[in-house]
Amino acid sequence: MADAMRWYVVHTYSGYENKVASDIEKAVENRKLHDLFAEVKVPTQTVTEIKDNKKREVERKIFPGYVLVKMIMTDDSWYVVRNIRGVTGFVGPGSKPVPLTEEEVERLGVEVKNIEVNFAAGDSVKVADGYLEGFIGVVDEIDLQNGVVRVTVSMMGKDVPVELELDQIEPLE
Repeated sequence: MADAMRWYVVHTYSGYENKVASDIEKAVENRKLHDLFAEVKVPTQTVTEIKDNKKREVERKIFPGYVLVKMIMTDDSWYVVRNIRGVTGFVGPGSKPVPLTEEEVERLGVEVKNIEVNFAAGDSVKVADGYLEGFIGVVDEIDLQNGVVRVTVSMMGKDVPVELELDQIEPLE
């Protein structure tokens, strides 16, 4: 699947990230290249800054000097991005852009994956995988952010809380 949408990291002059992102979006619009580009992001986070004894929320760039672009890499898409004012190049060895791996995308929090589970706190579940496979337990807490669930399992007459991956348990029929 050579022409799949992948995330690429574009290096920019510091302070030009938002301008580069909007210029890429404009170029895609003007050249009608929507089939090659999915998304352009300047990852930011909100931090609380204390200045002159005043607290205020400030939006900070997580990766200053970089813009993330989800696109299909072709000569046309490369040319569009490469020729945007403020872009110094793609991240990768030499002039070869290297897409982010699925793990990097996940770790960087570039894409938010919505995880749906068919059980809730208080439900009885069966452990379907791992060293506790076959055990029955009750869901205490679900942490979708980290993909884990805390289940209380009865072992040798004692209730033991265990943390499992979401895909290690299934609801009881």
